[in-house]
Amino acid sequence: MLPPERRLPNVRTLIARQQFFTVHAPRQVGKTTSFLALADSLTQSGEYAALLTSFEMGQTFTPDLEGAVDSLLSALASRASVWPEAWRPPTIDRSQPARVRLYDYLRRWAQKCPRPLVLFFDEIDALIDETLLSVLRQLRTGYLERPDHFPWSIALIGLRDVRDYRIQTRGASETLGTASPFNIKVESIRLRDFTAAEVSELYGQFGDESFTEQALDRAFALTRGQPWLVNALAAELVERVAPGQDVYGADAVDAAKERLILRQDTHLGSLIERLREPRVRRVIEPILAGVDLGESASLEDHRYASDLGLVAPGESSNLEIANPIYREIIPRALASVAQTEMPLDRRPFVAPDGSLRFSALLDGFGRFWSEHAEAYLSRQPYSEAAAQLIFMAYLQRVVNGGGLVDREYGVGSGRIDLHLRWPRRDGGLDRYALELKVWRAGSADPTDRGLDQLCDYLERLGLPSGVLVIFDARSSSLSSPPREESPVTVEHRGRRIEIRRF
Repeated sequence: MLPPERRLPNVRTLIARQQFFTVHAPRQVGKTTSFLALADSLTQSGEYAALLTSFEMGQTFTPDLEGAVDSLLSALASRASVWPEAWRPPTIDRSQPARVRLYDYLRRWAQKCPRPLVLFFDEIDALIDETLLSVLRQLRTGYLERPDHFPWSIALIGLRDVRDYRIQTRGASETLGTASPFNIKVESIRLRDFTAAEVSELYGQFGDESFTEQALDRAFALTRGQPWLVNALAAELVERVAPGQDVYGADAVDAAKERLILRQDTHLGSLIERLREPRVRRVIEPILAGVDLGESASLEDHRYASDLGLVAPGESSNLEIANPIYREIIPRALASVAQTEMPLDRRPFVAPDGSLRFSALLDGFGRFWSEHAEAYLSRQPYSEAAAQLIFMAYLQRVVNGGGLVDREYGVGSGRIDLHLRWPRRDGGLDRYALELKVWRAGSADPTDRGLDQLCDYLERLGLPSGVLVIFDARSSSLSSPPREESPVTVEHRGRRIEIRRF
């Protein structure tokens, strides 16, 4: 556990100034945990009566405003039941219409409580439509009456910033007379991920020398500090991969990462479900395909995918998948059905000594592509990245349980880079690099650019050779089966490149 206020800059200042504010961040980054701890700290200080409650229950009553509001008030009363009698909220006055009942309840509670009342409303964006609008209106009505006749400070906590609530709550004909339904907020806080130093600090709490420096660096590189992943990776490592081990290295972290991806816990599974949503697809598909976002994805789509924690700005300001673990999970999830259905026996690609027959693997994909491309392409939901996803599914089917595949891709890159690591029985490691490109209709042959890009990738990996895979997608019809051309090997910038065209 880290001190929660470290990731909540100026939050106590906002509270001291009697402000209403919002907090947003992706799921499983510690919003609830942080504000539970903050509420307890504020109350224990003797200065405030602070409480966190969830509005998630109100979603089950939509569109019943009466039932939804009553569930919210009941949740507040339940959470405050551990407080001294003088601090507890009053009885719900059901003679008040639902559209003002929350306002009336909070007003009477603030007047009754001997301390300034500070409330944190978690899962606020679980509410939708009229219920959400009514809650925001009632909070806005009471804002000017604080602190004597309304709570001292209120924070709304959710997945998205309040500016985006209106997307799901009203059409163009229905407004609140402002661009935001909660325009009284003074600030919107984005709960950040952990820094590299914080990941080391967290892992250090398990034991000062339990993780090597390389393991700590690898854990941060894989998770980019996403809190759920940071903790889940460590738990997988110390509880399942190597329980009781004195020191954990980078290889053990990689093994834990692979198990975490394959297991797909609830958090990871919920992210995969989001990939089916059209507004998520409009952002993720161009990233996978390496093409520009263009006009298909709106600013709201970008914000939504970012608020889900799926994407983040890359080093060159282009959009990319938020961290390497998500980068592994997304293409695997999209190609999972194809991977399962592939008529593939991996044994011919593994030599008797356990080494990988890499050239045979590529030859095998060529035969598979010629025979089955049409059927598999027609079933891929992400059509712009279909060929690359099918290749990765084939590769993953072969290496599962034997090796590891790292993936790099992003908006505008025009490629997917793959780094395959295959352990040998003698303790060594064979490494292979591939670059996947698509030759699209109306564009120039991508070979020259691909050679330069692959050489840059090989330089970073420290490898002398690699494979450039080019899919020809210029035909608008799949009436004739794709044909594999014979591989060609060239020398480029001092490196040996094999070009395979499909």
